[in-house]
Amino acid sequence: MKYLLVEDNFELANAISSRMGLDGHQVDHAAKISDALDYAKAGEYDLILLDIMLPDGDGRSFLKQHRAGKNDTPVIVLTARSQVSDRISMLDLGADDYVTKPFDHAELQARCRAVLRRKSGTAQPTTRIGDVEFDPVRGHLNVKGTTINLRNRELRLLELLMNAKGQVFSKQKLVDRLFSYDDDVSENAIEVYVGRLRKHLEGSSVHIRTLRGIGYRLDHEE
Repeated sequence: MKYLLVEDNFELANAISSRMGLDGHQVDHAAKISDALDYAKAGEYDLILLDIMLPDGDGRSFLKQHRAGKNDTPVIVLTARSQVSDRISMLDLGADDYVTKPFDHAELQARCRAVLRRKSGTAQPTTRIGDVEFDPVRGHLNVKGTTINLRNRELRLLELLMNAKGQVFSKQKLVDRLFSYDDDVSENAIEVYVGRLRKHLEGSSVHIRTLRGIGYRLDHEE
């Protein structure tokens, strides 16, 4: 998954980015609302983590503009404000959840997973397609009864494809979704990860198709 973190405390931002990185997520960091708006316009994110008190204004102004543009990317607010009225106002503005500072990183990660499951319409973290079962939390892929432990990039690529079965992704779009702006990677990296996933999926009813000159698509043979 690719996250946008809007937080002006660089120590906290680095801690969050590091923890999310261990789970295989890519994090772009903006310390100001203006930078966050630029990131949001230029890229596509699965989740936004939004601080409220920022150097160039209130994070709620970003949230208002984000929702006014009909953008449905989930937003979790990171706030030091614990009053019920503050939390209600943020939810009313379009926040999907909030975490009160200081927080435990494990709780934040759990909140992120819960929001993303709601967004995808699944109550459980495990996704099943045909004879393939995928658990992105544990990083397990089960193919016809055999469990495979996926590496981070493989895990996030498969998660993206399985959550959008039948949708075509160009190599460039996959690069944008799997890597942060600071990563220096080429589209050839996508071919490597697709090749690894294909080996894991051999013999199953799930296949990653190549549409020459267009991109990749995950298909299921009934």
